[in-house]
Amino acid sequence: MIIGARFNGPPGSGNGGYSAGLLAAELGPRAAEVTLRKPPPLGVELRLSHDGPVLRALDGETVIAEARPLDEPAPAAVPPVPPDEAAAAAKAYPGLTDHPFPTCYVCGHARDDGMGIFPGPLGDGRVAAPWTAGDEVDRVTLWAALDCPGGWSVISEGRPYVLGRLAVWVDALPSPGDACVVLGRHVGGEGRKADVLSTVYGPGGDRLATARATWIAI
Repeated sequence: MIIGARFNGPPGSGNGGYSAGLLAAELGPRAAEVTLRKPPPLGVELRLSHDGPVLRALDGETVIAEARPLDEPAPAAVPPVPPDEAAAAAKAYPGLTDHPFPTCYVCGHARDDGMGIFPGPLGDGRVAAPWTAGDEVDRVTLWAALDCPGGWSVISEGRPYVLGRLAVWVDALPSPGDACVVLGRHVGGEGRKADVLSTVYGPGGDRLATARATWIAI
């Protein structure tokens, strides 16, 4: 498994959602949870190793990430908003002026080849952003789309977070060019850990995927 250089999050390492989704895809189409043990390296061939139901990605002998299948139902979705409300929220995206990783593939504003998901506050603890599905959409794409909106529900000025664990339930894929809405919500946590939820909705308001994640303050 190789994480391409363009799919970065922090400089020099893979975007957490994309990297986790790439590993989860090796388990097939079922729901899965991925724990990131180390920053995923870019352009490095990671060795995959099974230990019962757990699939590990290793750089040499170093465990980078672990994936396990899930049989539990998806958590409650983050309630949707209309596309125009998501677009209005995105105009107040904090990352436009204060972003710890402005070249992030998913939510970075300092690149023109990323996903362009800019989650802004709705004023009730949720964040929302419009997202237009690209020409190629797969399950890994949805893992990436679900990542950063959850994080931006807890990230604050001067207190950056990185993804630690992500569990994703995919109901359906969008079609290329679909105008989608992605939402995130902070639901709990303790100390440096924050628990968040995120959901992607399709053009008709149908739920495409839901995620539960743990983010860690750095």
